[in-house]
Amino acid sequence: MQRLILASTSAYRRELLTRLCIPFDVMAPDVDETAWPGESPDATAMRLAEAKARAVGARAPGSLVIGSDQVATLDGEQIGKPGTHAAALAQLQNMRGRRVVFHTALCLWDGVAAQVDNVQTFVTFRDLPDSELDAYLRIEQPYDCAGSAKNEGLGIAILERIDSVDPTALTGLPLIALTGMLRRAGVPFFTH
Repeated sequence: MQRLILASTSAYRRELLTRLCIPFDVMAPDVDETAWPGESPDATAMRLAEAKARAVGARAPGSLVIGSDQVATLDGEQIGKPGTHAAALAQLQNMRGRRVVFHTALCLWDGVAAQVDNVQTFVTFRDLPDSELDAYLRIEQPYDCAGSAKNEGLGIAILERIDSVDPTALTGLPLIALTGMLRRAGVPFFTH
């Protein structure tokens, strides 16, 4: 089997990929994640997922490389990782009672061709008071999560509804789409 590499520094993506019980390595992609002016959210996510996979693939020829990127949007405007408590609180205040779209793009690069997909997840946030939003942020500290929503932890309590074809997409790595790509690339499952 070809060496499989996850082009990511995300602990969330690493944890998700371990669920597939196939060996893989992790390499940082070192890609500028800035959106281009006028670029749509889904185009940003797709471009960055492929750029991450290709960047790592260039350093590890002959490998299968997984790249993924997530862009959250509210009313068509991109919402990034907050970085600070104040920015996260402002994000959550703006999103409360509203629906946010998370574009989770995925790329499997084999050194010659790329398989790409974009899985959308529609998330409705609860209309919670500032005190609860602040308390959530102090406990969970999701400052590295797009939209400040760490759904795999306590963040699930600030969400009212999640609609997606892939329940792992919101966490950052759509495993249903990925297993399809890996199968097409000849990666065996259930071999133990």
